[in-house]
Order: sequence, then structure tokens, then C-alpha cells
Amino acid sequence: MKTADLNHYISNISIDCVIFGYRDHQLKVLLGKSIFGEHLYNLPGGHIRKNESIESAAERLVYEKTQLKKLHLFQFKVFGDSKRISNSLHKNTIVNSLKDHYPPSVIDWITDRFISIGFYALVDISKVKPVTGALDSSLEWRSIHDLPNLMHDHHQIVNDAVESLRQNFDFKLNAFNLLPQTFTMKDLKLLYEAVYEREFPMNNFQKKILSLNVLERLEKKYTGAPNKAPYLYQFKEYKRLN
Repeated sequence: MKTADLNHYISNISIDCVIFGYRDHQLKVLLGKSIFGEHLYNLPGGHIRKNESIESAAERLVYEKTQLKKLHLFQFKVFGDSKRISNSLHKNTIVNSLKDHYPPSVIDWITDRFISIGFYALVDISKVKPVTGALDSSLEWRSIHDLPNLMHDHHQIVNDAVESLRQNFDFKLNAFNLLPQTFTMKDLKLLYEAVYEREFPMNNFQKKILSLNVLERLEKKYTGAPNKAPYLYQFKEYKRLN
């Protein structure tokens, strides 16, 4: 990055994206393994171009990491602590890693105080094609219960994204991107239990979900035992969009 390149971006404002996926009955987050340290990770994110909206910037940044478009992105919080970067234990590591590759003006720009706008997205992990950026050595899916050492305040950003995800989860159709096109009621219950970190009795859960009127019941899932085969469902929203 050259000093002239910075003129295309808004200074001191960035975006951090919490990209959620669901696999093995666990809620997972996509993280970049940072080039700044062997055991240091960060959320996908970046800067906002002067000619784009905040929402467009978030969509671009998520696409650059996942190669997925037309996702539902949710802005959930702004992180503006005055010392969220300048007081970070990782700042000296970042500066030392950059000094042989970038001029001081670029390093000062990157490590200056930034206000970060938090977005989260929900994706089908099987459709993601991870693409590393200039500052990532790799991208990894990590359980929200097994987060590695994260830069700056990214632990707090993940925690706040999870709490936001839980709010009105029923009515945002958030599960639409986390499950395959068709699923059983048990599949949906397991997803809810992963998000809320508690068990839901099946009878009460099914009654609640069906009352939301967001599912379309399809044929039974073939198991070799027709009388015990569960029904398959899909979100009505999926049918409308396709």
C-alpha cells in the first residue's frame, strides 16, 4: 500500500465483519490468521472507500473473504473506545511487522485510532470459498467457544455480535443462510441450541416455530421407516427468492 492509495479511503473509520457459519452443531466464526504474529488472529474487515456507502463497503469486504454475494448483513454496533488500538498489546508487533514493507506514513495511518462499525453475516459454510488478504496467512473457521488470541478488541466484537444475533432471531430469518435448503425440525432445533447455548424441548420448540409461519412443510425425509420419518421443511423466504 502506498501513501497515495490512502486518499481513496475514509480515514479513522473501519469495518469489522463477524461472519457466522454453522457446522457440527456449532456456531463458528471465520477468522484470519494474521501475518503479524504466529498465534494472532483477526476478524475480516477493512476500510471504506470515499465513493461507497458503509453497507456497500461491508458487502465488498465480506465478498472478498467468502466470494459470496447477496447476503443479509446486519450492522449491530459501533466500537469507539479511544484506546481500542493505541493501547493494544499488539500494536508494537504490527509496527515491527510493517516497517520493512511500508513507509512510516502508511504505518501511522493504519495504527492510528479507528472507530469500527461492526457487521455480522450468516453464511452456508459449504458455499464459502475463503480468500486471504494481504495481511492474512490463512483463514479458519473457529467455534465461538474456541476462539484464539484475537487482535485489539475483536473478542468483544465477536461477543457483541453473538448477543445481537440472539435478539429477535426468530423474526430475522437468520437461520436461512446457516442451514441447507431443506432441513428437519430437529436440524433447526439443534441450530437454535447452538446459537442460544441451551436445550429446547422438542414439543414446545416445534409449536413455537410453526406459530411463526415462516416454514413450508415438504415431503418426508426417507429413512427406511416411513412411519417415523421426519418431515422436511424450507423457509418460505427461500421459495420466494428462488
